[in-house]
Amino acid sequence: MKINLKIVALALILGVAVNASAQVAAQAPAGPQVNQADRDELIFLTPSWKGERFADGRPKVADDIIQRMKSVSIEEAWATMGGSRFNYQLAEDWPIQINPDSVLCGRAFTTQFVPYRPDMWKAIDDRGKKEGRRAQNVWGVEQLQKGDVYVADQFGLHKNGPTIGDRVAADIYKRTGTGIVYNGAVRDLEGLKEMGGFTSFIDSYTPSYHNPGSDQNTMILSFNKPTRIRQVTVMPGDVVLGKQGVVIFIPPHLAEQVVKASERTRLEDMFAHIRTAEGKYTAGQMDAGWPPAIRADYLAWLKAAAKDKKIKLPVAKAQVDEIIAANEVANVH
Repeated sequence: MKINLKIVALALILGVAVNASAQVAAQAPAGPQVNQADRDELIFLTPSWKGERFADGRPKVADDIIQRMKSVSIEEAWATMGGSRFNYQLAEDWPIQINPDSVLCGRAFTTQFVPYRPDMWKAIDDRGKKEGRRAQNVWGVEQLQKGDVYVADQFGLHKNGPTIGDRVAADIYKRTGTGIVYNGAVRDLEGLKEMGGFTSFIDSYTPSYHNPGSDQNTMILSFNKPTRIRQVTVMPGDVVLGKQGVVIFIPPHLAEQVVKASERTRLEDMFAHIRTAEGKYTAGQMDAGWPPAIRADYLAWLKAAAKDKKIKLPVAKAQVDEIIAANEVANVH
C-alpha cells in the first residue's frame, strides 16, 4: 500500500493546530461573572490565610473567633496588627452611627461603587441582566451570608446617592444579622434605626435617593474584591470590628492572634488593677515587663481566681485554662 506523504504531513500539522487550540481553550478563563473576583483570584490575594474558605474563595474565620472578637478592644487589636506592620487598618470619623453602644463584628463582604459613566454603566448593566441580576445597588447585597458585614465604598456620594434605604437595609440585616460600613449616604434613617441589631457606620444621610433612570450618578464597579474605606484597603473576609466610634479591619490570618492576645491582656490588666489597688506593686512595675517574681504571683492569682466562683473573669474558662497552661510552661523554662 502506498502512503501519500503530503496527506500525512498535512494531518500532522492539523493535529498540532487542534491540540494547541485545545490547550489555549483549557487555559482560558471561564466567561466573565459580573465584576466579581473569582475563587483563584481571592486565594492569590490572601496567601497568608491557610484555613477554611467560602465557595467564592473568601477566607472564613471561625465563628468562635468572630464571637470572641466582640470583646476585643480597638487598642488591643491595633497593638497586634501594628506589630505585624498592618498600620493602615483603622477607619475613623463616622458622622452617623446606628446603635453606637453596640459592637459590629463579622466577615467583610466588599462592594465598590464609582461615579456614573453612561457607556461603562450600560456595559456592566447589560452583562448583569444576562446573568439574571436586578438593580446594581443590590448585586453585592444578594451575595451576603449570615455573619457577613456589608462593606461598601460609594466614594462619599451624598445628594441623590443613597443605594441603601430601609428596604435594602432590611434585606441586608435578614441575610447577615449584622450591619454595614458604608462610605456614602443612606436614606430612611428612622427605619434603619428601628432594626435593633443593625449596628452600622455611615458617612451621611439624605432623603434624596439613587435613581437608576434620569439622574443616575453612580454605578457598581465590583463586589467581593479589594476595596477602600478611608485609608484602609479592605479585603473580602477581613474581620470587621466596629466599636467606640471607629472601625478596624483585621486580616483573617491575624484574627485568632488578635483574640488570644486580647484575652491575655484582659486577665493581666485585671491582676494589675487589683495589685496596684492593694499597694503591692506600683503602676510603673505593672506597666513594665514583669520579672519572674511578679509573673509567678500572677499565675498563682489566676489559678485561684479560676476556681473562685465569686470572681468573674473577663475571659471564658476554656481560654483561661489555656493561658494558665501556657504560663506554667513559660515559668518552667
